[in-house]
Parts: sequence; C-alpha cells; structure tokens
Amino acid sequence: MFGWFGGYGLSGTLNFFTDTMGVPLIFALLVVGFLTRIAAFGVACVMAEATFMVHLPNRFIMNWSGQQAGEGFEFHLLAIALALALLITGGGKASLDGYLSRNKD
Repeated sequence: MFGWFGGYGLSGTLNFFTDTMGVPLIFALLVVGFLTRIAAFGVACVMAEATFMVHLPNRFIMNWSGQQAGEGFEFHLLAIALALALLITGGGKASLDGYLSRNKD
C-alpha cells in the first residue's frame, strides 16, 4: 500500500522511519501493521491501568474549564475500545501482518 500513488514502498517507508525520523525498527514495524494484536493488547493494558490508578477519581468528566484537579477517563475508554477492535480484527489486509498471513506458502 505504501507504493501506491507515488509512494516509496514498504522498504522505503521503513527506511524513512528508521533513518530520517530516528524511530527504532520495531516501532516502525508496528506503524506499518506488524504485530498489531500484540501492540493493541499493550495499549489496552496501559490505558486500563492509567484509568484505575490515576483517572478514576476524576470520574467521566472532561476538564474543560481547568477547575478540577485532573482529567477524567473518557479518552482512556475510547483508546481501550479501539484497542479491543484491533485485538479482534487485527491490522487488516493492508497491514504487514495481513500480507505475511496471505503469503505463508
């Protein structure tokens, strides 16, 4: 998918992430959809822990006015829901995981 519309392809994109942006290779692979379910599980765990350890006392309220001591946990619920969707469905056909699972032969 990275080669469409004049893109640099998978190798060029990974080189851009690692060489130009200085992103470690493992994180660059996660960006292109490698080990999607494992990364989604990690995000869900971190967000659940942040909700219970820090944001639960602030309730389900956004701090629009800056009057309360901290932020609520509404964003964390959104991130957990998105992570659960990725855990169930995976990265999709355009991801590196999808490509590798199609080309196992």
